[in-house]
Amino acid sequence: MSRASGRLLAAMVVASLLPCAIQAAPAVQPQVFAPGVISGPAAEDSAAFTPDGRTVFFDRIRWPNAAILVSHRTAHGWSAPTIAPFSGRWLDHDPAMAPDGSFLVFSSNRPDQPGGKPLDAVLAGGKVAAGSGGHLWRVDRKGEGWGEPVRLPDVVNASSRTYAPSVAGDGSVYFQRPGADGDFRLFRSQYRNGRYQAPVEVALGDSTAHKLDPAVAPDESFIVFDANYAGRDQPDRLYIAFRQGNGWGAPIDLGDEVNRGAPWGSHLGPDHRTLYFSSPRAVPVHYPRSAAQAAQDLARMSAWDNGLDNLWSIPLSPWLDAHTRHGG
Repeated sequence: MSRASGRLLAAMVVASLLPCAIQAAPAVQPQVFAPGVISGPAAEDSAAFTPDGRTVFFDRIRWPNAAILVSHRTAHGWSAPTIAPFSGRWLDHDPAMAPDGSFLVFSSNRPDQPGGKPLDAVLAGGKVAAGSGGHLWRVDRKGEGWGEPVRLPDVVNASSRTYAPSVAGDGSVYFQRPGADGDFRLFRSQYRNGRYQAPVEVALGDSTAHKLDPAVAPDESFIVFDANYAGRDQPDRLYIAFRQGNGWGAPIDLGDEVNRGAPWGSHLGPDHRTLYFSSPRAVPVHYPRSAAQAAQDLARMSAWDNGLDNLWSIPLSPWLDAHTRHGG
């Protein structure tokens, strides 16, 4: 879900320190994605690519103004984003593509029944955030277009704060919703025989820490997410965890360079080895500067670098290859 909505809705709890697997973080430098076109002067998150990598869906959001947009890669770069054909009327966000491109799942405040009002978010203690709720909806590919969104069943949408889906290769859906204490946790609903099963909480390290924004590999061999294992007074960080038997190994911190600028909202690229995430990180500005540097800095600020969330990417190969080398 968007970090703006997370800050509005999440009732944080103090989390204890987690004994994560400690490794030297690879020297990777995040790169901004399509600056001035997709990463623009508003805030963006949730890059969801078609399998061929030629189309990307994402949301542009300044809560509660949001819509899912679509852009196509051309010989001249990414096209100017337009509102996706199934979005725009409601507060839609968090698109997640099925690995085979046959459908997309997203979160929305659209009413559960036609003619209803926008979905409210029911917070801990019964407090209501009007129109800020989220249920998961699925829209199927129909030839060159898309069908009408269909709400996932109640077994998945048991909470009015169901956000941030990620789709595995077998159709199973990972997502975030509040746990028993009202803080966000990650859940998985197995897709079996054409039906979604009762969600099970995903056990990733310290059970009391909040966890958000899963990005799961198609074969569920690894998962990337953001969490606050160090406590509510510390910013969230990105972690990767690898499959270990029927569960997950200790989460591995992606390092200080990746975690600079409060990153969140993990999504995998079409190669399943590139991570896309959101962050308000900026290009450093140095003074004194020349007239040319000042012009470049101001142009960049107008295009995207203005302190709002943009989309960034890193290769996951260093972590994936290291896991393989160590017998993963």
